Amino acid sequence: MSKNRQFNDKTGQNYIKLQHFLRKVDKNMNNTSDVEQKYVNETINLALDTIKKDKQALIFVNSKRSAEKTAEDIAQKIKKTTTETETLAEKIIEAIPKPTKQCERLARCVRKGTAFHHAGITQKQRQIIEDAFRAGTIKIIACTPTLAAGVDLPAYRSIIRDLKRFSTAGWSGMQYIPVLEYLQMAGRAGRPDYDSEGEAICIAPSDTEKEVIKEKYLLGRPEEIYSKLAVEPVLRTYLLSLVATGFVHKKSEIMDFFSRTFWAYQFNDMAHLRGIIESQLNLLENYEFIITKQKDEFVTASDMTEDENIRATFLGKRVAQLYIDPLTAHLLIKRIRRSTEKPMHEFGILQMVTNTLEMRPLLKVKTKEYEQVLEKLNRYEQFIFQKEPSIYDPEYDEYLASVKTAFFLMDWIDEKDEEFLLTQYDVRPGETRGKIERADWLLYCSEELAGIMHFNHINKHIKKIRFRLKYGVKEELLSLLRLKGIGRVRARKLFHNGIKDLGGIKRTEISVLAQLVGKAVAIDVKRQVGQEEELPETIPLTKRKGQMSLGKY
Repeated sequence: MSKNRQFNDKTGQNYIKLQHFLRKVDKNMNNTSDVEQKYVNETINLALDTIKKDKQALIFVNSKRSAEKTAEDIAQKIKKTTTETETLAEKIIEAIPKPTKQCERLARCVRKGTAFHHAGITQKQRQIIEDAFRAGTIKIIACTPTLAAGVDLPAYRSIIRDLKRFSTAGWSGMQYIPVLEYLQMAGRAGRPDYDSEGEAICIAPSDTEKEVIKEKYLLGRPEEIYSKLAVEPVLRTYLLSLVATGFVHKKSEIMDFFSRTFWAYQFNDMAHLRGIIESQLNLLENYEFIITKQKDEFVTASDMTEDENIRATFLGKRVAQLYIDPLTAHLLIKRIRRSTEKPMHEFGILQMVTNTLEMRPLLKVKTKEYEQVLEKLNRYEQFIFQKEPSIYDPEYDEYLASVKTAFFLMDWIDEKDEEFLLTQYDVRPGETRGKIERADWLLYCSEELAGIMHFNHINKHIKKIRFRLKYGVKEELLSLLRLKGIGRVRARKLFHNGIKDLGGIKRTEISVLAQLVGKAVAIDVKRQVGQEEELPETIPLTKRKGQMSLGKY
């Protein structure tokens, strides 16, 4: 009783505080006299005012392009640079071996103490920006909502410029974001470890929209939270994990476990949930991931009684350990089996993993490139392990998207650089790394599944593609890449100069290697092939590679 009283008193206090806050908001919603209205763009005015106060701000926008342009527009209004920001800009440029136009764009912003932050920049660049923001060197970050959760940054202001984003749910067009998402973004301002107070500011383009924002976000209630167990991929993954780990052994134990979940409490209809669970158990049994048993007789999951045993097969246990959706594992197994009927090619193996739930979002085929993708597909169709869906099937668009994504990965292992991928596919360096990592994980899963099924013919090809995917190289460089300190650029440089394998490294004089890969790397590479050599004090002119000296003439 006392706890309830205390809770009610506290709720009452919070309600009074909220009413006081809203009265203050009503009073100040049109009062921008303390912010200098130097430009028409309110976001720029707020950003410059934040810098003037020697504070920091996060500006939330609805797309990667908007984040880049917003950071750039603010940077153009700032005249001064500092030694710290110049150093940071150099680090941004050096974050990847061959900087893209996006890297250069980000570096220009960082020089002025601003930055953009989204999934398209690399992990190293994200870390540089976040660390510099914590240190106070970067004052403004224009970002997508991905920065709203899980990152603790010293933002005095959270400027929410876009409260709408494009959505295809229900109907196409711009729709308001959920209240919970707004609260996440607003909650970035005034973090306890950094500030005693903070400001969350929404940009309203009109008085009508201002009232909508007030009613929906300041006075509105957060949306209901629903259990993710209702999502089929999540349910079947957890079901298989429960059985594979031995946490449950009988159907009755499975039902008892799920009856005590938030999903069951929220759904409040265990009889209906029982039917959903049984259908997923049947699915897992059809995939040969689980076995149901009674007195040494096999029965289906739907026919088994509450006390009949249920266990995972060896294949099912490995799928659970790999932590992929059992449906994905089943599709990979089907495609691996079909690989014996097809000629082996990197495109077929890459498309095998791109057409999975885990690889989404895939690269969508735009209307203007539809014919181009189909034409290219016709040349590689013979290598695809899955049956092509009908052009009228709903999944055909996803199939084409998986094909385009496989072409993207093929270009990467064909040594196309990140600038090419950005121009050709509109995929930024950070997104490129993300897709490569997911593809590698799925290829590893395929390798494990093929090994269990003794389809060893495909595994040697998968191993080779995984290695090429890691470095983004053609097959001819694989031997050189086994050397520590030799990456994509150095390996290609050595290859172009006639050094194509470890034997070539052994036969090449260290002075020549030093000119190609640097002194320290040349000594280390020689050591790795079993040759302890030191560089001569001077390198003879006849041994020089590349640009020749005047002495040649």
